[in-house]
Amino acid sequence: MRTSELVAWLDDYLDIHAFADHSLNGLQVEGKDEVDKVVLAVDASYNTFESAIARGADMIIVHHGLFWGDEQPIVGPLRSRLSYLLQNDVGLYAAHLPLDAHQEVGNNWGLARILGLQDVKGFRYLGDRPLGCQGVFPAPVGLHSLAEAIEKALGEQVMVHAGGPDPVTSLGIISGGAAREVAAAQAAGLDAFLTGEPKHDTFYESFERGVSSLFAGHYMTETVGVKLLAEKLESVFGLETEFVMLPTGL
Repeated sequence: MRTSELVAWLDDYLDIHAFADHSLNGLQVEGKDEVDKVVLAVDASYNTFESAIARGADMIIVHHGLFWGDEQPIVGPLRSRLSYLLQNDVGLYAAHLPLDAHQEVGNNWGLARILGLQDVKGFRYLGDRPLGCQGVFPAPVGLHSLAEAIEKALGEQVMVHAGGPDPVTSLGIISGGAAREVAAAQAAGLDAFLTGEPKHDTFYESFERGVSSLFAGHYMTETVGVKLLAEKLESVFGLETEFVMLPTGL
């Protein structure tokens, strides 16, 4: 299909302007005019690009793109990554917060479905849009059993700060690096909170706020959205897609 048509659809479907985001969401690098195969990944690293191009990618879609915040000089690793994409005529599309928050293909709502949460609704609003989600379990689940279920689903060992009730009846979810949102979980009256990576300065927050925090890896919690988006692209457009797994261990 035409690259311009795919980009326009992604911009609209993911609502890339819904959040004030540090990331430059949308098409970051223009590639060839036609797309037959899309490779999806979490990070815009050089090895991601090598793996994607070796798999025949016409476009790469990532959660963490190349451009963040203010203008960046095109030097060092950024120059190498851009040069490699341009030399191979492969486009790069990034969706950060919009892919965290999307209710069909987003990381947070996707994790809620994987874990079987019910009565799922928004959690931790940015403006009038929820970034994360929260829900309740059909029956109370032991904290240790919940951690094991997350580990089985994502493949990452889960660190638990067991500050809240056990068993757990309610859970809030924000993928990635949202350890400080344990305060929002307390304010929402939740038993537990799932995110990616811990922060040293929030270690005592779970215990003092009475909310258990579960950390399942920044990378692994953010594989959910790009995988769901791949399925969506296949079903809507019949595009060939492939997910590249390159875990960081963080």
